[in-house]
Amino acid sequence: MTRLSHVIVRAKANTILIGKSVIGNSAETGGDIELSTNIPAAKPGSLLLVGVAAALVLSAVLLFAATSDGLITGVYAGGLVVLLMGALAAERFSSKPATTEVASHDWSVTVAAIETSDEGAGEAIAITDRANRLVCANQAFIQAFGTESPPPLLDVERPALAALNKVARSAWRDGEGEIDEMDDSDLRQWGVRATRAGRGDDHLIWRFERKIVASPSDAAQVDLTGAFGGVLSRAGIEAVITGPDGTIRSVGAGFAERAVGDRAATLVGQPLVSFLRADERERIFFAREGRGGTPQTLIDVPLSEPGLAGAPPSPEDGATLMLLVDSGVGIGSGWDGSAQAGVAQLEALLAQLPLGLAMTDRDGRFLFGNEAFLRSVGKREGELPAFPTDLVVREDKGALSDAVRRHGRGPASRGDMAVRLSSQPEEPVSMGLAGVRGLGEAAVLLSLADSSEETQLKRQVAQATKMQAVGQLAGGVAHDFNNVLTAIIGTCDLMLLRHTPGDSDYDDIQQIRANSNRAASLTRQLLAFSRQQTLRPEILQLPDVISEVGPLIKRLLGEKIDYLIQHDRNLGPVRADPQQLEQVIMNLAVNARDAINMNGAHGRMRKESAQGRISLLTRSVKSHEVVKFGSEILPAADYTVLIVQDNGGGIPAKVLPKLFEPFFTTKEQGKGTGLGLSTVYGIIKQSGGFIFADNVMNASGRPMGARFTIYLPVHAGETPQRRKVAVPEASSDWSAGGKVLLVEDEDMVRAVAERALARAGYQITACSDGEDGLEAISKDSDFDIVVSDVVMPGMDGPAMVRAIREMHPHIPVLFMSGYAEEALRKDIDIPNMHFLPKPFSVAAISDKVAMVMQEAKAAQDA
Repeated sequence: MTRLSHVIVRAKANTILIGKSVIGNSAETGGDIELSTNIPAAKPGSLLLVGVAAALVLSAVLLFAATSDGLITGVYAGGLVVLLMGALAAERFSSKPATTEVASHDWSVTVAAIETSDEGAGEAIAITDRANRLVCANQAFIQAFGTESPPPLLDVERPALAALNKVARSAWRDGEGEIDEMDDSDLRQWGVRATRAGRGDDHLIWRFERKIVASPSDAAQVDLTGAFGGVLSRAGIEAVITGPDGTIRSVGAGFAERAVGDRAATLVGQPLVSFLRADERERIFFAREGRGGTPQTLIDVPLSEPGLAGAPPSPEDGATLMLLVDSGVGIGSGWDGSAQAGVAQLEALLAQLPLGLAMTDRDGRFLFGNEAFLRSVGKREGELPAFPTDLVVREDKGALSDAVRRHGRGPASRGDMAVRLSSQPEEPVSMGLAGVRGLGEAAVLLSLADSSEETQLKRQVAQATKMQAVGQLAGGVAHDFNNVLTAIIGTCDLMLLRHTPGDSDYDDIQQIRANSNRAASLTRQLLAFSRQQTLRPEILQLPDVISEVGPLIKRLLGEKIDYLIQHDRNLGPVRADPQQLEQVIMNLAVNARDAINMNGAHGRMRKESAQGRISLLTRSVKSHEVVKFGSEILPAADYTVLIVQDNGGGIPAKVLPKLFEPFFTTKEQGKGTGLGLSTVYGIIKQSGGFIFADNVMNASGRPMGARFTIYLPVHAGETPQRRKVAVPEASSDWSAGGKVLLVEDEDMVRAVAERALARAGYQITACSDGEDGLEAISKDSDFDIVVSDVVMPGMDGPAMVRAIREMHPHIPVLFMSGYAEEALRKDIDIPNMHFLPKPFSVAAISDKVAMVMQEAKAAQDA
């Protein structure tokens, strides 16, 4: 049988040529091994030597025939024999280069190679000679390594090249060499074996067997503990790598957290199935979460590389990547159609609840928010942002985002956290978070109470508390300042008694006295704010007070401002001090005038063509109407309401909380004391009323002007008759006829009062505190009146007077104080007690002492 084969021929230039030739009849079917052709023939050099020898013999015969000389012929023949012998020796021992381009070949080598290739299907086989020249190779070798570099000089890395050289040396020396693993340039592994063969053992047969191993780019390079695992976990996919026996080799931090609650747990060597559970509907859950968790979709991804034979791998062939995907992750991946169908009904239900509720998916995107929730965060319908973090300040965004993601994954849990909304950055609110399961995309339920009214109430309470604290401070300052003013005014009065108009010092003393009286009016305003001033309340009608103060207001407003008065019918009477109520109306009108002229606290000048307007309105509000207001501050009762309204541009929102604080003003420096509205606040609160300030809006929703609303409770009792004060007799009747016990802890005030009463003809016994005063009256009981301060160190004035009244029950008492008379009468509760407010003049204390003594004498005579 004639067969064709690829003949590999090495030329002198060491170039490999591939051709075809006929090997001959053979029973072998190898087909891949190349051989040389033809049986060996006679060498051309041998024929040449025979011809030369014959020619030499012929020449010797001719020489003998010509000369007939045997000696010459013998010598000639002997020389020819020597030359022929030398030529034969030279031919035998000389090495001539091959003249053929076809490498010599050996049938035994070829047979051995063919037999090996038949037995080892898939082996790459090559044959080299002692010069490491490639004699022949099969198709597998050519495809794997090519023909440019024969073994052991293959194109591989240095360690593999050294290993091949070692195999070649072992094969030439021992007949066989072998290595188990060798990596080629394509990262394929081979088992290599070389065998010495041939009749002269001058060839090596190389066999390369492919090793099938897992690619290093598969399971070995899948790092679930790094960033890749974190990305999968945030997307709702938990990953774990298992071996053929189902035990865990590597897990992501998200899987560990949901499986055992510890992100740092490795779980290596434990069976995967121990962390999973299935219900009767064959839904898969994390065992730790139970049915309260999210159902999982399990995806099996084999990490084994397919074999060379083309058979598909199974999970048992090697490592496997298990992906557990939360149901509902991805487009069109809802797992429970009934739950999805009920989401719309749930949203309709949540929309009707008064509690602010919203739902997000597991990535934190808003799915729904009811009206109460939008109102709580200061948004309107259709303005719900994409994420909850868009509702809070920058500092709270990270914490809120982490909380939403934490509650959106794993078992259903709940909690709350304090956040600051962008609409109310200064007031933290409590936001509740609850993980929900089985509602499709919805994963987290957010709750936020509508605390706008509660917040407003807190502001009002805080404002009231602050005003009370400031009032107490202002009252204390006013009391101490009144003592100083009493000394200044009293000293000026005593100096004026020694100077007449026209003296050089008279005008200066009058100027000092005038400024002191001005300072005294400021202290009265502070006392009014602190609700510690002396009021003389009467039962009156608001229209009467407004009509009395109206002419003065018109003169203050001028011609460019309209003054409008409107009264309601059936106004109830109120109990208030008419003079202080007039002060309230005046202060509000003056503030409205300034706001109109300067367009309020906005600082923009009014247009000259615009006409200002101030309105004074009275209204009657019944108790059932107050209940409808829903105010937590205004109790249900009947009120007579006074409204003072202007069109001066309104009050800025940042100014409203500070409006009634003392010394707070929006006017230019030097044009306001900041006590006008604080005085109004104190007078109204001391009269039992309430005052509120807000803005009047125009059609476009912008502030048009300010509005002050005063609620005064309607007086329900009978109108008391005015107290008839007996006309006192002339004070001169008591000149030098009275003995006075004067008790005052302030040295300046005590000195002025002592000198003033002494000039009026009284005998004065001055004491610095209550203990000294009690000791003085114990030694000398012949006192006509006690004049005492209220607040003193040690024993105060009321305690001293009570002790004196035990010894002298009918002795008249006159208290001097910078505090309000009404508050003192409630606290002291001593009968037949009289009051002199500070600061007072020399004439005021003299006249007051005379009046008290006259009333006491009149009572005794009666």
